[in-house]
Amino acid sequence: MEDTIRFDGRILFLSDDPAIVRRQLAGESITRAEAGALRDNVSTDEITPVTVMLTYDERLGRYPYVGFRAGNETPIGEHDVRRGGFQITVAGKRYGKGSSRESSPLAELSAGIRLIVAESFERIYQQNCDNIGILTSTDFGVLERILAGEAIPITEFLKGRDALTQQIIRSGGLLAFSKFADWPAPAAHTTHTASIDSPNAPATPPRTLVEKIMARRLHPATPGMKHGDGVFVRVDWRFSHDYFTGMCAHLMHRAFGEPAALHDPARIIAFQDHLVLAAQSHPHVTQGLLPGVANLTSGHRDFVSRYPVLAHGALTSKAGDGAHGAHDAHGADGICHALMAERYALPGQIVIGTDSHTPHAGALGCLAFGAGATDIANSWVTGYVRCKVPQTLRIEIEGVLAPGVTAKDVVLHLLRLDAIRSGDAIGLVFEYAGSAVQAMSVDERATLTNMVAELGGFTGIVAPDEKTLAFLKTRRGVDFVIEPWMTSDAGASYRDVIRIDAASLTPMLARPGDPGNGVALAELTCAVPIDIAYGGSCTAGKRDDFDAYHDVLAWGVAHGLRVAQGRSLFLQFGTMDVRAYCEAQGYLETFEAAGVTLIMPGCGACANCGPGQSTSAGQVTISAINRNFPGRSGPGSVWLASPYTVAASALAGRIVSFDELKATVTAAVS
Repeated sequence: MEDTIRFDGRILFLSDDPAIVRRQLAGESITRAEAGALRDNVSTDEITPVTVMLTYDERLGRYPYVGFRAGNETPIGEHDVRRGGFQITVAGKRYGKGSSRESSPLAELSAGIRLIVAESFERIYQQNCDNIGILTSTDFGVLERILAGEAIPITEFLKGRDALTQQIIRSGGLLAFSKFADWPAPAAHTTHTASIDSPNAPATPPRTLVEKIMARRLHPATPGMKHGDGVFVRVDWRFSHDYFTGMCAHLMHRAFGEPAALHDPARIIAFQDHLVLAAQSHPHVTQGLLPGVANLTSGHRDFVSRYPVLAHGALTSKAGDGAHGAHDAHGADGICHALMAERYALPGQIVIGTDSHTPHAGALGCLAFGAGATDIANSWVTGYVRCKVPQTLRIEIEGVLAPGVTAKDVVLHLLRLDAIRSGDAIGLVFEYAGSAVQAMSVDERATLTNMVAELGGFTGIVAPDEKTLAFLKTRRGVDFVIEPWMTSDAGASYRDVIRIDAASLTPMLARPGDPGNGVALAELTCAVPIDIAYGGSCTAGKRDDFDAYHDVLAWGVAHGLRVAQGRSLFLQFGTMDVRAYCEAQGYLETFEAAGVTLIMPGCGACANCGPGQSTSAGQVTISAINRNFPGRSGPGSVWLASPYTVAASALAGRIVSFDELKATVTAAVS
């Protein structure tokens, strides 16, 4: 990249005021002061809503910001950014939060955006920008210099960035850098690599578990490992899903030619899970989006057919007979994150995937994190992925959770803390510990690590223990031995420690609009009627989650209750293994008696692509999914809650806890 950069395009301020946004689209250029309050928490769901992510190349330039909310409006339409001649986007805190989709910066780049200035950025989003060649800055002073016509030195956009990232930015992106880098053939994949704790190893300071995992897999040319350093680490598992496999392949072929020489393809997994329910998705059907879905699916299947990788595809036969409300011939073997825990990841390994909820597998004691399409494409060829050496935030949860209070309630409590809402945890490892965590099943721990995506962290992890071993043996038939190094050292350095008294927690909610809009259910001041209740997704489609749904619904059926009249309860299995478990436990009969609509595995309504979506702005959903950004599950408003609260609310027709439901019914009978 040139030493100085001259920006001759316009600046688009993403203001809280829709009138100010419309003035800019109409051709008026405004100052920072005139822009007023800038939007915080602009999510990738707003930059590129899932309904426009139907291509994986430069055609995305039609769409940036079409889901952006200013007030109650979405003022930016197709082609507006490109037609307006905008080259710089300006926003507030935590820009690019949410999904790891590289579609968002690719759409911005393809529409002409070269620089984004924001008060802070989400980790994956900013790394995606670095990878594809968009510049980012948190220095608002650069705007005045640009308006004055000054050519800005490239060094202005390297400030505060680690040495490796600086090289990548100077190269114009990761793949341009990678083509000329030295990539040694990685060693065989195993957790039993040469130990940094062996008697002959040099002494090291106390380390966290994540730091130990990274130290064992550093690129051999790495001189050291300090917090904030950019490094390449050897990866055990690399996966993509059907939204991004085609994009990864497109980027890989553009950089390395085709066919590309994949490194260790037996450790590459392609999951067809995000789009498998599109034929039952209201916007995809009514807006004629299914041909676009077919385009993405074709890119995914083409990669799978051309290369000897592992693949989990769509269901090819009727997995359910429909007797219990199942949607027969639609669905997948499972959602990628859930299947990684059920089938592949092991303690001490490194797992990367094209989704922000990849940390799900951290519940097993591995380092699992989301990466953009460019990072994945590069890892397919090299076997390495770039990341920063992170600092760790330790979350100690001591005591006993009250009955009906779950890991989801813990996360919703964390999300409402000022330190999290302000973005202080961006890029950190969330290391969960304490007696309450030790008492949790691996399924519940996976909720904690999965939703690190919403907390803004790099990943989540729980040190492996006897419960981990039992999970691996029972679910996968794996006899695993936990090595002595697989825990954080006493005296390891933490950025901070958050201590939570488990007994103080009660059922939680997140108000519509953002997972950080947390409120204790008991603090609701008026009744909130619901139209839709939804339980499922990678976060809430596990065995333990279905145990919770069943507990509530079995109690309800025993007391003469069904899903409230005029309401719907959708329950979606995270994997086919979970469905088999429910069938073996006899849960399906209870669900039928309660009036539940069952859905086969897939991302579905959580990705606004399947049954359970809202179809009008006035509808209210109570959902156990992980995020409720505007438009995430349809045009209606979405409250987040635990599986217990979702099922209880479906029976009551309004938001209630299971305890409140039981008390209400008992009082009515007496």
